[in-house]
Amino acid sequence: MQPHSSNTRKLVTGFVLALALTLIAFAAVWTLAFPVELTFGIIAISALFQVAVHLHYFLGIDSKTPVENILAMAFAGVLIFLMVGGSLWIMFDLYERMMM
Repeated sequence: MQPHSSNTRKLVTGFVLALALTLIAFAAVWTLAFPVELTFGIIAISALFQVAVHLHYFLGIDSKTPVENILAMAFAGVLIFLMVGGSLWIMFDLYERMMM
């Protein structure tokens, strides 16, 4: 029963951290308490920590298997690049089309 309990504790800890980081980003935008540049910085830092939390707590990335760690980090980097880059590409393209 002990390994199951520690695994559950690890998942719950990861969930709480992920939820807290998500709420930090939402609160920064919702309250409009900070300048736009600082709000973007808060969102970016929160997102980086969010990726680290997901890789460590949910995917089990640890120092036992360094090759798998590098592959997981590279895959996460490619996904982030595609999602952020694609989103920015779409937003700028829509902006250009609306300004015509």
